[in-house]
Amino acid sequence: MVAVLALIAGAGALAHADFSPDRPNGVKDPCRTPKVAKKLLCPDLRIGKPSEMYLDRELAPGRALLRATNDIRSRGQGPMELRGHRDRPRSMNVTQAIRKRGGGYSFFPTQGRLRYFNVGYQWGGAYWKVRDPLRFELWRVNANEKKVRLVRTGPKQFYCFRDLARTWPAFPRSPDHAVYPACNQNPKVRNVTLGTSVGWSDIYPSTYDQQWIDVTGLRGCFAYVLHLDPGNFLFELNKRNNYAQRIVRLPWRGYARRGC
Repeated sequence: MVAVLALIAGAGALAHADFSPDRPNGVKDPCRTPKVAKKLLCPDLRIGKPSEMYLDRELAPGRALLRATNDIRSRGQGPMELRGHRDRPRSMNVTQAIRKRGGGYSFFPTQGRLRYFNVGYQWGGAYWKVRDPLRFELWRVNANEKKVRLVRTGPKQFYCFRDLARTWPAFPRSPDHAVYPACNQNPKVRNVTLGTSVGWSDIYPSTYDQQWIDVTGLRGCFAYVLHLDPGNFLFELNKRNNYAQRIVRLPWRGYARRGC
């Protein structure tokens, strides 16, 4: 309970990237640099709308936590692949590996981090996960349902990239079997590889650890937003498809039939 309240207290803090979408990590993005990109099979992540939403009043008594499932979809020319290399006791730096059209890989250092993160016994314990590839955001909207002010964020920071479900089998270059397994659980490993293949998704159900935004005390219309790569450290084809949202009315009484 104390840990949950600490997460709630810190969930509103945001880290805003200083880099433009075309310059993740402060360097030119190879996937949006034509001369470089034509030699690469660049990834592109997209995010599905928040789904399977429900109000959780049991995890933190006295609080209202609005939960949602997220679906991170790989829909580019090649997979999203990240390689971690141990440089601290419980964390790793991240190099993005992008497949070349002629075979092999090109490697690009990033500002991303992996951490050996414990999600609790219920969910299998500790894993090597990526920090901040997705953020849960709650925005106040106006009468036209346009976002006007960010009011709260969710506490979840760490995710795997893995091949959990093949959600678009017909997508070009989609393998018919999982290439990237569940995240590594060995605390002593020096290097790990995480990724999601083209046509596959990494999905976390709404019941999973920290899949919520605290909506206690809020009233009115809001956009419940899933924001991919908020720190802008991933190289990919398109940043404009890194948002998905659902308009909700609070206090929550289920999905609004006709918007808000």
